[in-house]
Amino acid sequence: MTVDRFQLVGSLLRSPELLEYKNKIEERDDIKYPFYDDFKGYQETETTAITKIINDQLEHGISVITDGEYSKSMWHLDFIWGFSGIERYITDHGYTFEDLDGGHFETRKDIGIRITAPLSGKKHHFIDIFKEVQAQANNQPVKTTVWGAAHAITELTVFDKLYGKGQIYATKDELKAGVLTAYKEFLDDYVAAGGKIIQFDDCLWELFADDNKQSFFADGNDKLEDLADEFIAINNEVIDYGHELGLKVWTHNCRGNYESRHAAGGSYKAIAEKFLRDQHYDRFFLEWDDERAGDISALEVLRDKANVEVVLGLLSSKTNTLDNEKRVYDLLDKASKIIPKERLYLSHQCGFASCDSGNELTIEQQWAKIEQGQKIAKDFWSTVVVK
Repeated sequence: MTVDRFQLVGSLLRSPELLEYKNKIEERDDIKYPFYDDFKGYQETETTAITKIINDQLEHGISVITDGEYSKSMWHLDFIWGFSGIERYITDHGYTFEDLDGGHFETRKDIGIRITAPLSGKKHHFIDIFKEVQAQANNQPVKTTVWGAAHAITELTVFDKLYGKGQIYATKDELKAGVLTAYKEFLDDYVAAGGKIIQFDDCLWELFADDNKQSFFADGNDKLEDLADEFIAINNEVIDYGHELGLKVWTHNCRGNYESRHAAGGSYKAIAEKFLRDQHYDRFFLEWDDERAGDISALEVLRDKANVEVVLGLLSSKTNTLDNEKRVYDLLDKASKIIPKERLYLSHQCGFASCDSGNELTIEQQWAKIEQGQKIAKDFWSTVVVK
């Protein structure tokens, strides 16, 4: 049989009707996830939009279906908001990104997290969404995308330091254990609901790269390697647990994707031996849409991992024009000389709307870019047959 070699990372541009509600969420911290009780008509609008985007994917021949991440406000925080024991709030700053002109850019500010009780991942709203998608996916595989565990723990322990005197968790190790337990509880429920594929999204790998100018870890940090090892051990604990449950466990690595801006540089070459070779994922969605990722020879560390697949993010979800096809074919050809074509796929470097506002292109332009990716993939893999 033939295999669809074009993949979606996960998120798609939201409809104007859905964005009316999503924009209201961003301005309020007196509301409780998933916010349905706070905005009349919101749940019905979201449900209708999810049904449409599932049908759109099916009509376009997408082989692994998501909800377009329409049930989320941000690619990562909604997952944590869905844990018992979490409270969100609006801070005085957002995440720092690089603007299109190279200057400073700041994201939305409802990124604050408080821990108010021991964390639990049971009865998570994402399970309800998964069931909704699975029921409408016409027997196509469905994946759910969630925040990578090590990235989440790093944000809660290193960036926000949500442990210590007077907090629910007294130490970093206790907080880490609490987060890991919540992740495993979620995976238990996900598998019980019929989940087969889970994708962990992660934006911190490049902070460990010594060729990343935006890395605040690398500069003068003599324990950087120890922190990277801890990061990888956290992810592998969750990955291995998922494997024990029978899940296919994928990951998407990103350098930031917010309204067509990015957050970081850093090449894969600088981190390949740890973050590619040593993590136990079944499939890596990687970014190579521009020069920041460095040379594609970084894939060498995966050459002999015969059961590992790689999705090459050679196309850009950030631009409103079609991609340079010669560049894509050249990189596909180089990659296939390192890893057999049977283990490779093609995608855009990231989703089209990691957060509600989405990248700076229209829905029509988004689908044109997807169709271009499908055409390239069909052509490049036309001779590959999987038995």
